[in-house]
Formats: sequence, C-alpha cells, structure tokens
Amino acid sequence: MVQKSKPPAAANEPERRGQPKRRGRPRAYEPEVALGKALDLFRRQGFAATSLDDLSEATGMNRPSLYGAFGDKRELYIKSYQRYREDARASMVEIFREEMPVRQRLERIFASALNIYLSGETGPRGCFTVVTAASEAVSDPDIRAMVLDGLSELDKAFASCFRKAKEKGELPESADPAVLAQLASATVHSIAIRSRARVSRKDLEAIVTGAIDVMVGAKG
Repeated sequence: MVQKSKPPAAANEPERRGQPKRRGRPRAYEPEVALGKALDLFRRQGFAATSLDDLSEATGMNRPSLYGAFGDKRELYIKSYQRYREDARASMVEIFREEMPVRQRLERIFASALNIYLSGETGPRGCFTVVTAASEAVSDPDIRAMVLDGLSELDKAFASCFRKAKEKGELPESADPAVLAQLASATVHSIAIRSRARVSRKDLEAIVTGAIDVMVGAKG
C-alpha cells in the first residue's frame, strides 16, 4: 500500500510565502554596554590584573564573542580608553564653551573632574589617563601616543580659557596662558592621583581652591 506524501513541515512555510528564514543566533549583547563594563573593570583593576575571564564575567560575553566584537585584550583596553576620553570630553565640553568668569569656569571644570575621579561602586577610580600613563603607556608606543594626545588636548583647552580671560582683562598682561594651562593640568593630575588614594573630597577641593588662587588670584 502506497503511503500518502506528508505536507511540508510548518517550519518551511515562511520560506514558501516569500519570508526569508532567520539564520544564525541573534546578537545577545549590546556593544556599548559591554564596552562600558569593560571600561569599569579596567579602571578598577588596571590592564595586567584584569584577565579575560574577568572581562567575560563582567560583560556577560564568552571569549570568542569578546574577540569577535573587540579584538584581543589589548585592543579592548584601547577601545575602553577611547570611550573614557569621549565620555570625559562630553562631560566638560559645555563648561569650556560657555561664557563665564575664569574663576567660575575653573571651579566647574575641577568639580566635574572630581565627580569622575571619585565615582565607582567599590571606591574612587581616579583618572584613567593618569593610570594608563603610569602603566601601559610606559611600554606600549601606541597607547603612549594616545595618552600624550589626551594630555595635550587638556593643555590646549585650558590655554584657550586663560587666553580668553586675559583678553577680557581678567588676568594681568604678564600672564602666560600656556604656563597657566600646564599648572591647571598638573592640578587635575594631582587630584586624580589623590582621589584614587581615597583622599576626601573636602581635602581635594581645598587643593583646587589653592591652585585657582595661584593661577588667577585670590578672591577679593
């Protein structure tokens, strides 16, 4: 007795109706979220102390997925540092652009920096640029170039502030915007290191106030 042929399986129906069949597994992670988690981990532990297993656990991605999305551990560190630079720049760009007295501008810049440096679920994380300068930048030319670019960018931003202040008569004719910019940047680096060592915000703000007094004169 000849058996009747069975109708096609229901799973094939979408293709018969002109709807392409979905192939492969959908991406189960959000790249920007995963990169943010990797950044948090690198800021807390540094490059050497962070293993691929640590990164896998933090991001929820297995090793092959991590490599496919970001490359090896070094490439992920570089992408994390670039993300940090972008976030830090975004948090300060309006302060540098807005019109305000130079003292007020400096106070807001340093306050924003402290907000970044003192953040962290397990304690203050400091500045990722400073941490990287003292570690990976020492032996990696590409990372060192990125750090130097970050330092130069900050110097230039501060120099522009002091140059405008001098043009408006807020600073004496003898003031050198480039030198003042380096002093301001050095203050940023100092509070970054001290914040990671868990110096209190009150003490860090006292350092900032003293530095601003040196740069633009004490409040009258």
